[in-house]
Amino acid sequence: MKTVYFDNNATTKVADEVLEDIQPYFSKLYGNPSSMHTFGGQVGIKIREAREKIAVLLGCNPGEIIFTGCGTESDNTAIKGTLAAYPQKRKVITTRVEHPAVLAVCRDLENQGYTIVELGVDKKGRMNLSELESQLDDNTAIVTIMFANNETGTIFPVERIAEMVTARGIIFHTDAVQAVGKIPINLSKSSIDLLSLSGHKLHAPKGVGILYVRKGTRLTPFMLGGHQEGGRRAGTENVPGIIGLGKACELAMKNFDEENKRVKYLRDKLEKSILKKCPDCMVNGDAENRLPNTTNISFEYIEGEAILLMLDKFGICASSGSACTSGSLEPSHVLRAMGVPFTAAHGSIRFSLSRYNTEDEIDYTVEKIPPIIARLRELSPFVAK
Repeated sequence: MKTVYFDNNATTKVADEVLEDIQPYFSKLYGNPSSMHTFGGQVGIKIREAREKIAVLLGCNPGEIIFTGCGTESDNTAIKGTLAAYPQKRKVITTRVEHPAVLAVCRDLENQGYTIVELGVDKKGRMNLSELESQLDDNTAIVTIMFANNETGTIFPVERIAEMVTARGIIFHTDAVQAVGKIPINLSKSSIDLLSLSGHKLHAPKGVGILYVRKGTRLTPFMLGGHQEGGRRAGTENVPGIIGLGKACELAMKNFDEENKRVKYLRDKLEKSILKKCPDCMVNGDAENRLPNTTNISFEYIEGEAILLMLDKFGICASSGSACTSGSLEPSHVLRAMGVPFTAAHGSIRFSLSRYNTEDEIDYTVEKIPPIIARLRELSPFVAK
C-alpha cells in the first residue's frame, strides 16, 4: 500500500542530501568535537560550518546560536533561563494557543507562584495587540508568543510584537518551530531576543534544535556540566544532528520559492476540493495569513479520530492536531480557544504538506475523503436521519 504523508507539521522526512551528509559522522568521523586531537578537531570544524549555515537562514550571527536537543528544550531554556536571569520579575505573558512545550511550562510556573497571562485569540486564531500592550508592566520578565501556529498555520505579527515588548525592556521569545524554512526570517532586522527551532520540522534529523539568543540578552543556562556552546548549554554535541540541521537550513534557503508556490498550490487544491466535495466542513484559522503548507479542516458531526483511522486504511497520514496531544480525545485547545463549535472542533483534521508531496497524492486523497466522510456521517448519532 502506498503512503501519502500529510503530517509534516508533526515531523518531516530527512532530506536525501541531509542523510548523505551525516552518514560519515556515525562511523568514520566519530571523534568528540571538544577533543584536542585533530581527529576530533575536524568534527568541531564541521559544527562551526553548520552553525554558519543556520545563521544564514535566520539572518543572525553564528555566535548567537545555541544547539539544543529539540524545540521543547529550546522553549524551556528560553522561559526558565530568562526567569532565572531576572529573579525579581514574576510575570510571564503568552497565548492560549501555544504549543504544549510553552503552555505546560507556564502552567507549571503558575503552580510555583508566578503570574501567567494567557492572551486570547479571535475566531481566526489572531491575537489582539492592544490586549498584549495592556498587560505589559515592570513585573513582566518575558513574553513568549509563537511565530506560526502548529495546528492552523496562522502566522502571528511577531515582528510588531517584538518591537512593542522590547521597547518596554522586556525579553521577547518566539517559538518558531513551524515557521523556520517555510517563511523568511531575518533576525538582524528584528527585535526578537530569543527564538526556538527544531530540526525535524524542516527535513533534518530528530533530536536537534537551536535557541537563538540575541547578543547581550541575559539568559541563565538551563543545563550545566560542560563548557559546550560557550558554557550556555552543557553536553556533548549531537554531531550528526547538528551537521544535518546545517544542511537542511541550506536546502531551505534554496526551496523558499517552491514552498511558497508549488506547496501552497497543492495545499490550496486539496483544501478547495475537500470543501467542494464534502458538505458541512470549514477551514480553521486565518486563511489569508498562514503557513503555505498547512490547512486545518473541520468536518462537522463526526470525530477526527475516526476520520484518521479510515484515512490510514488507504495509507493517508494526517493529524487531528498537535503531535504532542494526538493521543487525547479532547478537542484541540487551539480550536477551543478560537471558539470553534464543539461539533466541528471534534472533527478537525490537519493536513500539512512538504516539498516532497505530489499532485497525484492530492488527487488520490481527494478521491478517498468524500466517501469516508459520507460513511461516518451515516453512522453519526449527531446527524439527523
